[in-house]
Amino acid sequence: MKTVSLIFLAAASFATAPAALAQERVWRCGNEYTNNATVAQQKGCKVMEGGNVTVVQGTKPSGGGSASSSGSGGSSAARAPAGSPRVEGVDQRARDGEARSVLETELRKAEARQTELKKEYNNGEPEKQGSEGRNYQKYLDRVAEMKAELARNESDIAGIRREIGRLPGKPQAQ
Repeated sequence: MKTVSLIFLAAASFATAPAALAQERVWRCGNEYTNNATVAQQKGCKVMEGGNVTVVQGTKPSGGGSASSSGSGGSSAARAPAGSPRVEGVDQRARDGEARSVLETELRKAEARQTELKKEYNNGEPEKQGSEGRNYQKYLDRVAEMKAELARNESDIAGIRREIGRLPGKPQAQ
């Protein structure tokens, strides 16, 4: 039994010996790692001790080059994502025009709603309804709700105006 365990132990040590011999020193040069001693000495790198180092190479973006080499200047940020269908200029202008008309319709609706809400709100003193004459808290709750709805609608109007301003084409008069 003793000889079997000794043979097993010896076999295990021989099996791990090549792996231990295969490990070389690794130097860290800033964000780069190397196992080339001459390069490490030239760059003044530090030896990494303890544990193995795993380096995963990053992938290069597949866009056909960088923005500076494409010759288009800063327009690379406005490009469509890879794989999206290309839209011709005429089609895009038609889409922009349609988007503008939809947004302008929504703006007119929101502004009409705002006018109606302001009239109903009556500068914070709307007419009392039904049981609000006897229950003042109910009246105050409705006034607060009306004020919040006015603020929400005003925010919606501002958002629609911003969206219209982002569209290319004729500017929207405010």
